[in-house]
Amino acid sequence: MPAVTVRNLSDATHRALKLRAARNGRSTEAEIRQILDAAVQPAQRVGIGTALARIGKRHGGITLSTQRDKRTAEAADFQ
Repeated sequence: MPAVTVRNLSDATHRALKLRAARNGRSTEAEIRQILDAAVQPAQRVGIGTALARIGKRHGGITLSTQRDKRTAEAADFQ
């Protein structure tokens, strides 16, 4: 498997990587791999509804007590 060495990484960047890795429950090396993998992945287009649902899920979500209106929609009458 290929290996890459990064030289001259600032102390602040190294500390930030270690902190980010700890927050995500990974080793620093695994965190760097995840960052690099995400950086080279082609951007996946996501619809607005999916994006909003992901944001909501990340922040604990909400429960709505609404019922869906299952009636057939009627055409608009502009006369």
